[in-house]
Amino acid sequence: MSQSLASLQRYDFLKELGIGEVNSGACAGPEDWADVSGKELLEVISPIDGSVIAQVGLSSEKDYDHVIEAAECSFQKWRLVPAPKRGAIIRDVASELRRLKEPLGKLVTLEMGKIVEEGYGEVQEAMDIADFAVGLSRQLYGLSMQSERPNHRMYEQWHPLGVVGIITAFNFPVAVWSWNAMVAAVCGDTMVWKPSTKTPLCAIAVQHILNRVLKSHGGGGIFTLIIGKGARIGERMINDKRIALISSTGSTAMGRRVAEATSKRLARNILELGGNNAIIVAEDANLDLATRAILFGSVGTAGQRCTTTRRIIAQRKIIDDLVNRLVNSYKQVRIGNPLDSSTVMGPLVDQEAVETMIKALANLSSQGGKIVYGGERLKGPGNYVTPAIVLVPGNTQLVCEETFAPILYVMPYDTIDDAIRLNNEVPQGLASSIFTESLKYAEKFLSAVGSDCGIANVNIGTSGAEIGGAFGGEKDTGGGREAGSDSWKQYMRRQTTTINWSDDLPLAQGIKFG
Repeated sequence: MSQSLASLQRYDFLKELGIGEVNSGACAGPEDWADVSGKELLEVISPIDGSVIAQVGLSSEKDYDHVIEAAECSFQKWRLVPAPKRGAIIRDVASELRRLKEPLGKLVTLEMGKIVEEGYGEVQEAMDIADFAVGLSRQLYGLSMQSERPNHRMYEQWHPLGVVGIITAFNFPVAVWSWNAMVAAVCGDTMVWKPSTKTPLCAIAVQHILNRVLKSHGGGGIFTLIIGKGARIGERMINDKRIALISSTGSTAMGRRVAEATSKRLARNILELGGNNAIIVAEDANLDLATRAILFGSVGTAGQRCTTTRRIIAQRKIIDDLVNRLVNSYKQVRIGNPLDSSTVMGPLVDQEAVETMIKALANLSSQGGKIVYGGERLKGPGNYVTPAIVLVPGNTQLVCEETFAPILYVMPYDTIDDAIRLNNEVPQGLASSIFTESLKYAEKFLSAVGSDCGIANVNIGTSGAEIGGAFGGEKDTGGGREAGSDSWKQYMRRQTTTINWSDDLPLAQGIKFG
């Protein structure tokens, strides 16, 4: 019996999601999965215990072209379907996600390592954005403007953009795709999804869900899937003129590559890149509230969220009290199998992530840092560590670099201006928070001279963004926005239209010609 088959029998919920021992890595429609024979097989390893869950046949160049052509062909028809009818199909996608929330949430946990409660939460997020998109399908509004010319009407309208390429990271293997795909679908676009090769099974399971829904509506090719290595499939996507928009989530280095390639061909991009998120804790803060928020923000998903709390900027008067509270809280964190409902922190995604964390901590002392808790590799199978709390003098070189692991840097400040400066002086600009009872502090933090991040919160943590607001950040975070608010406009093309219903031809600006 192979290792992967043993895992399949151990986790019976995989079969319910359509996951087999060997799975195809390309899908162009409900009845159009690529053949896996002769393909390079990717072993999918669970970070829980290092076992092989299943195998995936990596896509070939031929598979890639077939998937893109299917998305192109489907776009010609899909863009003509009325938006509310597109929304009705997405409503059925939401229903199917709701039906399979438990097994899909468990798969997120099994493949990525986040605790099962967060796995369920990720599927819930996909359901929420689908529901949001259903309502949005009747609200793709354009403005009506007043023309300066008599007997003219001027307005703007929004049309579908084309094929959208979605490149997602391992840490949110379902939710981030849904932020893009659900909204883009009601906008009339078709999608090509390239998931992380660390979490391909979640994408395959979602594709099976989409295929069933689309088949029931007599369609296909709206949502397509291509699984392959970034150096081959990812490079082709970002340079492919057939793809109108690339939405990419990952490291800042990867984002620069995407930006360069899409800019050369004048295509659009949405970049959701690194985060180095801080919480300012003022001298008047509710420390019970702040401690709970910091714990969830820094330990949740084992520190592998883009919105993970990585820095605490604490007022010097309360920093010792806050650190003591954090250490006591960290000591109570249950580390272990994330499928166990009593576990608070699961493993890192792979051994490379563990090594990166250990290396970062080893370099602390040379930059004035001091570990006050954790930072140890745990023995046994799986990629487990203890979350670390580190005292640092400020934003050292190491602190300014995002380490995708549960390392929490704590630094002091004296004045609110000092705190805001420390918050802003790192290269990244995703999420930020302040805990204070002072209206002046809160308003200054939220003002134009306050936080320079795309997300700024008061008395809540940096993690846990709701889908109703636009998600994204500034500076090295890339500037992209996904999910709610008016993010939908990125997936459509704007057209300004003027209609002359008179018998004259007046020119704008009062120009007389001829």
